[in-house]
Formats: sequence, structure tokens, C-alpha cells
Amino acid sequence: MATDRAALFWLGIAVLVAGVSVSLGLREVATQRTVLNELIEVDRAEREVAMAQHRNWGDTAYYTFHLTYDSPSDFAFAAHGQRDTSPWKHRIRALALEGQIYETDADNPDFALVGRFDFGFAANMLAPLLLILLLHDLRSAERAAGRYELLSAMAVSRGSPWLARASLRVGALMLCLIVPLAAGGLLAGTGVSDVALASLVVVLHIAFWWGVCAGIDRFGWSSPVNLTTLIGVWLALAVVVPAAIEISVKAAVSLPDGGEIMLAQREAVNDAWDLPKSATMEPFVQRHPQWADYTEVSQPFEWKWYYAFQQVGDQTVEPLSLAYREGRMERDRLAGMLAWLSPPALAERALQAIAGTSMAASLAYEKRVRDFHAALRAYYYPRLFRDEALSDSSLRQRPEFRPAGG
Repeated sequence: MATDRAALFWLGIAVLVAGVSVSLGLREVATQRTVLNELIEVDRAEREVAMAQHRNWGDTAYYTFHLTYDSPSDFAFAAHGQRDTSPWKHRIRALALEGQIYETDADNPDFALVGRFDFGFAANMLAPLLLILLLHDLRSAERAAGRYELLSAMAVSRGSPWLARASLRVGALMLCLIVPLAAGGLLAGTGVSDVALASLVVVLHIAFWWGVCAGIDRFGWSSPVNLTTLIGVWLALAVVVPAAIEISVKAAVSLPDGGEIMLAQREAVNDAWDLPKSATMEPFVQRHPQWADYTEVSQPFEWKWYYAFQQVGDQTVEPLSLAYREGRMERDRLAGMLAWLSPPALAERALQAIAGTSMAASLAYEKRVRDFHAALRAYYYPRLFRDEALSDSSLRQRPEFRPAGG
């Protein structure tokens, strides 16, 4: 292979593609961590200012923001996954949650369509093409040159020279992908087990495409026919089938729109200003019967009433919100099953699972946000409904968000 300039060229492209994808991934993760570190400091400073400026529980709860976030894992550089399109940070207050949790600050919504260039894209979409270019003419080129029968006759077995050549090229391509990945893992502090598992995914995926190339090669077609056929197979498995899976999953599992949920919740909250206060307190007490003795609102405005109708606003859209979360889980489950029809899609899902950037990871972060918001309400409600005096000692008991593994 050392004298095969074409093979060396394609392997060089593989090293370049893998290296660039890993480098870009490391830079993106470093940027996200820098942003988070800055936001954490700003969040802490703003809370201290709010604590100093506001001396009642209603104002404190209203003006105090709490940063929630999902830190990128040490392997997130390899597969950005849902971090490109789903929120991984929020600034939460003790107000109605549904109006906050569906807000997103994605840097570029186009990533929802094309994805970011990361190692997963390089290994699962581009590497099969490079393998096809390396293997499509191993036998057919020798047939065209009239050397095939002679080489086969001189070999120990009819397939041995072609197996050796193919094995060398496949092994070289695997190394061209895995070595940059391992280097990136070393720089990112990724655990050896994660890098090893991801390398296994790469090896199995490349082995599948080797099998496809070997199967097409057995028909004895010319090199152009082999290349055209293999690219057609790649287009089908890497592009057409995943697109069909996405369309089928969306058709099979309908979802409410997150923006509509947010709008409906905000409309419910705004409408509460014009309703009798009993229209707010009654559904609130149904969910929180422990405050039934504190529901009298004698003033035009009281903080407990204000936060009660924030809660009721969430309750109003709760069926839609639950359907949205369950629908996303069902879509992800169904997409995972159908991904077996597309090895590139299956390999991508595997890398995202290792990197902690899958839909399951995104939903787990959302659950942590919801749990934290529930803890905030559980903290503020006794102080609001009992009209307790604000104190520094009580403020120190306020819940703090803890990220996964934090």
C-alpha cells in the first residue's frame, strides 16, 4: 500500500477529517465551559445583589434568578448531539415554569437540520465514503489490467491477496479515525472506557461497510459500476433511510408544540389578573391542600396570590406539557428501534449515548430543572403563605441547583 498513492491520499483525507472534527469538538466544548463558568459567576453575583436589595419574600423570589445547566461531558467533543438543538442552560425563577423551560438560546437553528461537524459526523457519514473509495477497485482494477487471473493463480488461495490488501486498508482507515479520537480524549480527560467503547463503535461500523464492499465486489463488476453501486448503498443507508425514519417517527407520534405550551401558560397567567381571586386559590389548594387555611386574600395584590396563579398557570398546561415530554421519549424510543435499519444512524446514537448528548440526556437535564423548580416552590411557599419575615439564616437554606454529577 505504500506505493498506492490513491490509497495514501484517501487515508490522509481520513486523518485530516478526523483531526479537524476532534479539534472543532474540543474547541466547542471549551467554549461552552467558558460560557458556563462566566454565567456561574454572574449568577452568584446577581443573587447576592438581590438578597441585599429586597427584604420580603415576594420580591426576593421574583427578582432572583437561578442558573441551571448541563455541563458537557469529557467526551462531548466527539458527538454534540442534542446540545446543538436543545437548551442546556436556563435562568429559572420561582414563577410559572412552563413559560421558562421551553425558551431556547440555540446559537444557530440551522444545526437542527444539518448538525455540527463533529467526530460522529466524520466517522459515521464520511468514513464509509472513504472506505468505498479505498476498496471499490481492489479486484476490478486488476481485472481491467489483465492481471487478476495471474495474481489469483499465484496466491495460496483465490481470495487471499485481496483479503490481505483489504485488511490492510481497512485497518489503516480505522487507525486514522481512532488515533485522533484517542488524542482528543487524552486532551479532554476522557475516561479510557469511554474512548475504548467509542473506538469499538467505529470499528464495528467500518467493519459493516467492509462487508458491504466485499459483497458488491463478488459480482465481478467494473470499478465504475462498483463505485456507483456502493455510493448508492451509502446514500440509501446514510441519508434516505434516516430521513424516512425521522418522517415516520414524527408521523407516528404527534407532539404538542413547545412554543404553544409556553404561550398557553402565559395567557393563563395573564388572564388571572382579571379573574376573582377565588378562581386562582381554589385550583391551587386542590394541588396544595396544606395551604387551605391561608388562602384568604384581602388586599388587591398579595404575593401569595401572585405565586398561586403562577402555579395554576402551570397546572393549566400540565396535560400538554406531559404529552410533550412523553411524546419526545416515545419518539426517541421508536427512532432507536428503527435506527437498526441504518448503521450510520445507529452508530451516531451510540456515540451520543457515550458522550451524554442523547435525547435521553437532554430529557434528564430537563427533569433536573423541573425538580429544582419544585424545590424552590417548596422553599418559598411556607414563607409566602405564612407571611414570614425574611432573614439571612432562612435565605441560606434556599435550594441550590446541582448539575449531574455535581
